[in-house]
Amino acid sequence: MSAVSATVYLRPIALADSPQSEDGEAVRLAGGMVYASRFALITRADGKVTARRRLGAGEVRAALGDLPEALAADAAAQWAGLTAIHPALLCGARKVRLDQPQVMGILNVTPDSFSDGGEFLDKPEVAHAHASAMLEGGAALIDVGGESTRPGAAAVWEGDELKRVIPAIERLASAGAAISVDTRRVAVMEAALAAGAHIINDVSALRHDPRSLQFAARAGVTVVLMHAPGEGEDLHDGAAYTDVVLDVFDWLRARRDAALAAGIARERIILDPGIGFGKSLSDNLALMNALPLFHALGQPLLVGASRKRMIGALSNEAPAHKRLGGSLLLAARAMAAGVQLLRVHDVAESVQALHVWRGLRDAALTDFAQL
Repeated sequence: MSAVSATVYLRPIALADSPQSEDGEAVRLAGGMVYASRFALITRADGKVTARRRLGAGEVRAALGDLPEALAADAAAQWAGLTAIHPALLCGARKVRLDQPQVMGILNVTPDSFSDGGEFLDKPEVAHAHASAMLEGGAALIDVGGESTRPGAAAVWEGDELKRVIPAIERLASAGAAISVDTRRVAVMEAALAAGAHIINDVSALRHDPRSLQFAARAGVTVVLMHAPGEGEDLHDGAAYTDVVLDVFDWLRARRDAALAAGIARERIILDPGIGFGKSLSDNLALMNALPLFHALGQPLLVGASRKRMIGALSNEAPAHKRLGGSLLLAARAMAAGVQLLRVHDVAESVQALHVWRGLRDAALTDFAQL
């Protein structure tokens, strides 16, 4: 096999209750509260897996030396990524720690979002009250969006998008909130940052607007790069995967590298596997099960599975407003995988789930009876 045509992946396949439960043979994932004890070292060429080796945490470094030089360097970078400690996000006067999960509340000021379209559009007092309730409920950040990205949604003129999101951002900024703006357009990014937003959350991974990479680099702002297969207005179009997990990993790696090449600082990049965007039910399930792998890219992770279609598909076609149970389970799955940011509609319920999860983790990590 040519090292040039091959790719390598270092996937955690067994999580541990604590390092002491594995006699120290476990590594802390991404500086968080989750530990991994076993790993799969995978190589593939031309889209096909050619080798898979199972390794204990203590065996990984030696195994990397058995790889061809180019693959060994990449695998070593992934090992460093899996164990990287991420600094807190600085959002104005607020600091969002990334050594534990954090909840990002969704504020859609749109007429047609799949879950709450129209609920807050042209209703500034209602929108602000909802955002305030999310902050009081424990949201670390509020994500403000003025364009629906559900399948089949119509494109939005940037003038309309600006009218929708800027007043909401200004009011949140005056309240001292940490704010991200969910947009694909540089004009909206620029106005949102001027209004007080701190993070750009781009579902096109800074591809839609050809100026966005350079703008984000000049602004020195944190960006969220999300996987979506579509190249144009329809982000869901053109999905074709050989192995959805490894394909999405490769795609996010390429976007991370494009952001770095454009001058965006490493500590300013967050990655999102794009649950529900151009993916089937089986694709989404595979990605949720493989979330620990994405820490190997060395960046904080964001997952937005709240009220997504996959929940309805698994629960007798339950409508979006009746998907709380599934949303909480997917959030818990992401927490257990070490994901740092959970983008949700139901903030108070998600924060309660997070507190219980945190209690379980604290208990496991301080249970020295396992020695």
